[in-house]
Amino acid sequence: MRNTAKITAAALAAGALTLGLGACGADKDSAATDANATLTVAATPTPQGEILTYIKDNLAKKAGLDLEVKEFTDYVTPNTAVQQGEVDANYFQHQPYLTDFNKKNGTDIVAVPGATVHLEPLGLYSQGVKKLDDLKKGATVALPNDTTNEARALKLLEANGLIELKSGVGYDATPKDVTSNPRNLTFKELEAAQLPRSLADVDAAVINGNYALEADLSPAKDALVAESATDNPYANFLAVKKGDEDDPRIQKLANLLTSDAVKKFIEDKYDGAVVAAF
Repeated sequence: MRNTAKITAAALAAGALTLGLGACGADKDSAATDANATLTVAATPTPQGEILTYIKDNLAKKAGLDLEVKEFTDYVTPNTAVQQGEVDANYFQHQPYLTDFNKKNGTDIVAVPGATVHLEPLGLYSQGVKKLDDLKKGATVALPNDTTNEARALKLLEANGLIELKSGVGYDATPKDVTSNPRNLTFKELEAAQLPRSLADVDAAVINGNYALEADLSPAKDALVAESATDNPYANFLAVKKGDEDDPRIQKLANLLTSDAVKKFIEDKYDGAVVAAF
């Protein structure tokens, strides 16, 4: 009888735990579909975190959106946090990066349709050359050495007539894929963050928009050539786990991210180092 009582008590306790967990799961599910629940978005600090904070402080309340911004300094955690449900969305990446991340990690994160926000344009900068035509034969050009941005830098050079790349080469192009180099340029591959500091040692360098901004360089004013935001695959967007695209909170944020107010904020604050892509 005593053993039976113990078993019954244990069964009741287990049942209570199961019910408790079920209730927690139900609460989480209902919160996820509640248009008034807090929307938590992961972002890198500049410019994504700044843009989201602007929305939180100036636009979200009127739109009926309770927005929380979580900042990360790496490019992995924002995606793993979305995949694991620790945050509702993220805003920090472009499509080539996301495609590569999903492929390597087995994740199913997607861009929110209509929520492509901005481009941090790559630019070609130089301390000694004032215009592209003056870049001499045999010049040394520094490039970012990570796969995505190196290909992007080479495509910028190709688009401006400095080199030609192997036909059909994609987002993993390297200097080995250069098929025509009439100025006999030499390429120096460096970590992206080092590129602004390399300008004293090379003839020119292709620098990411965020690092240009930190170095007080403006793609609009200082670059010999810079990327265009029109139809650019490297524009940053709002992303969610597949299936969450129609969450009403996500739709509210997507509308705010592509609003005239945000476009003006980007133009006023970043002076061409960040360009609205909508």
